[in-house]
Amino acid sequence: MTDRSGIFAGDDPIEIIRTWLAEAEKVEPNDPNAMALSTVDSDGLPNARMVLLKDIEPDGFVFYTNYGSAKGQELDATGKAAFVMHWKTLRRQVRVRGLVSREDGAKADAYYESRSLKSRLGAWASDQSKPLKNKASLVAEVAKVTAKHGTAPKRPSFWGGFRIAPLEVELWADGAYRLHDRFVWKRASLSDSWETIRLNP
Repeated sequence: MTDRSGIFAGDDPIEIIRTWLAEAEKVEPNDPNAMALSTVDSDGLPNARMVLLKDIEPDGFVFYTNYGSAKGQELDATGKAAFVMHWKTLRRQVRVRGLVSREDGAKADAYYESRSLKSRLGAWASDQSKPLKNKASLVAEVAKVTAKHGTAPKRPSFWGGFRIAPLEVELWADGAYRLHDRFVWKRASLSDSWETIRLNP
């Protein structure tokens, strides 16, 4: 047993993160759902970039992107990812490592339809992560897809969600004199129970 209480209380780290995010939404001035997503390319070289977490489900964390982008290809190739969320105002941090699967069904359709029209058309127009001659050519492509798809574009087959199912979760909170509180939840597989360990700061 670990001596967890207060903001760390609870057996399910996903539910704790859901609570922390709800608190962050009240105090963070911009994008409390921003997370630094890490992947690895075919040479084993890490990549990191900011994306927006769109849903916390009982079994994982969901975000959306272009499947043909660098991150999309790396996620498909390895089936693994990690991310960090940091809330400066709360002085808390979340780290997650886990297994990746696509979300490209009805939930992806519903989220795509909830986005602004410009964002939906932009998803069609952008060949994400590929070289771009200039901004004018991208604007021209937006005009072209607008003429083709109109004001109710369907979700592109190359755009959708990824779900990260955690095998390891670390929750961190700032402490006086740098005596921070760190707890990690680990499991060998998604069907296993969590083991919780307190870590040195």
